[in-house]
Amino acid sequence: MKLNNHQTELPEKRPLITDVHALVNSYPRVPITVDCVIFGFDGQDLKVLLIRSDLEMYKGKWTLLGDFAEDNEELDDAAYRVLKVRTGMTDVYLDQVRTFSKPNRHPGGRVLTVAYCSLLNIQHHEVKILDNELHWHSVNSIKEMAFDHKEILDTCHQWLQKRIQEHPLGFNLLPEKFSLRELQNLYEAILGIQLDRRNFRKKFAAMGLLIDVGEMEQDVPHRPGKLYKFNFQKYEKNKRKWIGIDF
Repeated sequence: MKLNNHQTELPEKRPLITDVHALVNSYPRVPITVDCVIFGFDGQDLKVLLIRSDLEMYKGKWTLLGDFAEDNEELDDAAYRVLKVRTGMTDVYLDQVRTFSKPNRHPGGRVLTVAYCSLLNIQHHEVKILDNELHWHSVNSIKEMAFDHKEILDTCHQWLQKRIQEHPLGFNLLPEKFSLRELQNLYEAILGIQLDRRNFRKKFAAMGLLIDVGEMEQDVPHRPGKLYKFNFQKYEKNKRKWIGIDF
């Protein structure tokens, strides 16, 4: 057909792909790993579970808990498998934080890793496997790690700092009855800052989510304070209106 000056020839349609296996086989092959950043609070300090690297080039250095995801495995399932195999713990909830994809992050070649994070009360969760010197470390004491794991740790710490101000998840780390001093210690440990005592208490009082149980602290080396409970039922009814707490 002859085209006039105002018409252009349409491009040919590309044929539909029928062999999906050949298509996927033509893609680059990049391994995927999961790394678990398990934060723990011991009543005073924010800690993280670390393990010694088993690579000769990183001999003596600390790493996060990680492993490759199997070809037929969901990433969430891989993270829980790693946690169970490395620590023996099965009662920990994991949140997926983000993917780390720098081409040179692994010395052996391109490897993507997906970071998972959790925050738990150390006294309520027993680490049952201690291979490769697995134990708790103060987050503030970690200066260098294998791979890019220090970057992953820092990113997850920042995620946790933001999340604890958006959601009252920290109350699950405290005793059922707690003092405002213990509550402030928790937030200061996670946020890594010293908070003004009067302002801190004023903010929480304004939320109306603390229940005065009519009891005082016992056997403490300081002036005993009132004990409170967190009103989880009231929070559940009003959590859509929860705007977080900004320090």
